[in-house]
Amino acid sequence: MTSPDPTTPPALRPFGAVLLVRTDFSSERSWQALCAGVRTPSEEGFLATVDIVDDEVYRDLTAAQLRSLLPEPFNGIHFFFVADHEALASSGHPLLVVPVPYPEPEYADLNEEPRAEFRVVVTYLWAVENNLSLANLDWANFADNVAEDGVFRGF
Repeated sequence: MTSPDPTTPPALRPFGAVLLVRTDFSSERSWQALCAGVRTPSEEGFLATVDIVDDEVYRDLTAAQLRSLLPEPFNGIHFFFVADHEALASSGHPLLVVPVPYPEPEYADLNEEPRAEFRVVVTYLWAVENNLSLANLDWANFADNVAEDGVFRGF
C-alpha cells in the first residue's frame, strides 16, 4: 500500500459553504481581527456563509495551488476566498476572491468570460458571498466595481 505524498496538502472539501482558506500565518492578531470581521453582521444584518480553513498545511499556497486541491468536478463550487499575506497585512483585510470553472454544461458559457481574481474588504465579504452564491449578481457586477487597487469596497 502506498502512502499519500506528504508534500501534497490534503484536498479542500467544502461542506455546504464557500471556503475561506488561510495561507498566511505571520500574525495571529491580524488573523483574529479578520475572523472577527467575518463574523460581524453588516448594518442590515447580513453575514457571509463561509467554511474557514485554518491549517498550516496550506501555508503560502497560491490561489492556483489551492484551486488544484478542490475536488473535481467542481459541482457547486464557483469561487472561494483566500486570507493571504495581503489580506492579513492590509487595512480592511482585503481577501482574495478566486473563481473556479463551472463544470455544469448549462453554465459553460460563463467560463468563456474572463473571471479575474479580485479582492474584497472583509466588511463586504457578505455581499460577494451572498450574491454570488445565490446568483443574485454575477462575477462582473463585482469585478467591474473594484477600485483602482483591485479591491471591492461596495457599490
